[in-house]
Amino acid sequence: MEKKNGGSPLYSDILVEKANILIEALPYIQTLSGKTVVIKYGGNAMVDEELTTKILQDVTLLKYVGVNPILVHGGGPDINAALSKMGVESKFHNGLRITDKATMEVVQMVLAGKLNKNIVSALGSLGGKAIGLCGKDAGLLTVEKKPAKDGVDLGYVGNIVSVNVKLLELLAHDEYIPVIAPVGVDAQGESYNINADTAASEIAAALKAEKLVFLTDVDGIRMQADDPASLISAVSVSEVGRLIASGVITGGMIPKVQGCARAIEKGVSRVHILNGTIPHPIILEIFTDKGIGTMVHADDDVERGTKA
Repeated sequence: MEKKNGGSPLYSDILVEKANILIEALPYIQTLSGKTVVIKYGGNAMVDEELTTKILQDVTLLKYVGVNPILVHGGGPDINAALSKMGVESKFHNGLRITDKATMEVVQMVLAGKLNKNIVSALGSLGGKAIGLCGKDAGLLTVEKKPAKDGVDLGYVGNIVSVNVKLLELLAHDEYIPVIAPVGVDAQGESYNINADTAASEIAAALKAEKLVFLTDVDGIRMQADDPASLISAVSVSEVGRLIASGVITGGMIPKVQGCARAIEKGVSRVHILNGTIPHPIILEIFTDKGIGTMVHADDDVERGTKA
């Protein structure tokens, strides 16, 4: 080995920096070891195969360092594409898909069939032992029809009434990574579409997860939608309501942040909204001091520096 300064090894600054990054992650790994982290992987963050691999590497790494990740995935763009091929227009109300019987069949096919199994296979190729599930498996997610709002009937869109916590704990606390498609079932065995953000929130709340992470195609919550510099680093549950009322939070972000708030109120410690279109967003957020997205916290929890 090349020497300098009287025989001391010549270390690369890059290698030293890598070592410093690992040391920075250590207290977060220690705090999260044995804890459950629910990750919602959004359809709009799934469009790039290379980025998808990096996100699934993050999930696999969490499992290998002793964290219990549970992955809930969406699939909006794939559903839209499938419906378009069939000549069916995609319609939404307040960020929720209006789902008739024919649309529900496509939703189930795309989510529980194609995307769920693709994610399971990809995790397997990275060394993760993933198991694909949808809400219809062992009554994982039982639902009731979501009532009409503003005079709009959403069709086969469900509100979760129960989560099979025992099943998820058996899998996640063992060596497996549950991968969940947000398709639920009612008391009559009918399939229902569930907003993936809402599903992740309810699952995290039922499990009293340490963290809930939303991966989407935006940096987080911004005061000005078109200004990345206006990113809100941390926001309390009560501030979320004010931001919705003032029009800062709109469209599909509304059910996301409402889900964040409900999860906090039901016992989830921290919720993070991250840009899933950048490499390794989960690791950058939860294993570094600075973090990258928006953290939602309880009103009496205001220290960004104690994310873990």
